[in-house]
Amino acid sequence: MRLLSVGPPGEERPAALDDQDVLRDLSAAVPSIDGDLLGDPVRLRLIQDLVASGGLPVVPDGTRIGPPVARPGKIVGVGLNYEDHAEEAGAAIPDEPVVFLKPSTSIVGPYDAIELPPGSTMTDYEVELGVVLGRRLSRCTDPQQALAAVGGYLTADDVSERARIAAGPTWAKGKCADTFTPIGPWLVTPDDVADPQDLGLELWVDGERRQCGSTGRMISSAGGILAFLSTLMTLEPGDLVLTGTPGGVAALRPEPRPFLREGHVVEAEVTGLGRQRTRVVAVDDAEVRV
Repeated sequence: MRLLSVGPPGEERPAALDDQDVLRDLSAAVPSIDGDLLGDPVRLRLIQDLVASGGLPVVPDGTRIGPPVARPGKIVGVGLNYEDHAEEAGAAIPDEPVVFLKPSTSIVGPYDAIELPPGSTMTDYEVELGVVLGRRLSRCTDPQQALAAVGGYLTADDVSERARIAAGPTWAKGKCADTFTPIGPWLVTPDDVADPQDLGLELWVDGERRQCGSTGRMISSAGGILAFLSTLMTLEPGDLVLTGTPGGVAALRPEPRPFLREGHVVEAEVTGLGRQRTRVVAVDDAEVRV
């Protein structure tokens, strides 16, 4: 099942795509697409039946598509988790996953803008498989058991400002900006993802393909990542885990490195999880948001 949210920012309502790719409004059946829903197989089956019936209202054309899940309690990222990405970086294969956190305020929808932070010089793209928890997971050591806690999969772009990362002392400085985690367009429930380690990932900037990889080249599998993370922290329903990016990021390309600039259009896609399309915009450094 493909689950989405639609509507203006802050006012999104749940929706789903039926077998004919018709977008159906779910707001009469559930309040939102969140961890509570993803962990409830009975409610999910009910929604699936409602969508298949064709009786739910059609979402009008032109309605904004928002992030497919409600704002997570936490976003956990993993770095250097693809063999080809580690190879291009000249980095040793990590003994264990490299973990960082991103704020939930970095999340935007699949067609919203990526905002360059004031003074940006090295803003980069990273197509990733995103994993959303459907069940609580703590102190799990079995990757297969950890996979059973997954509520859904989605396409994500883990945007990074490399200059801030390089300045240290933490990666979070370059990962935490608003709009730095576009997700969607939809969330796919695990029953429609036969093998999360057999998915292609691609990313284009202005139509030029910059990244092309496969989750089969992950150093730690999706289940292995979840199990490891659960030994560090409790993962709650609705939490989002970003599982790493394949090779081809701007920071590791030949000079002049093609970092994101105002006006660029970034498209990111994971097999079966949909393609997002985000425009890069500049932000006035004098702007104060309240």
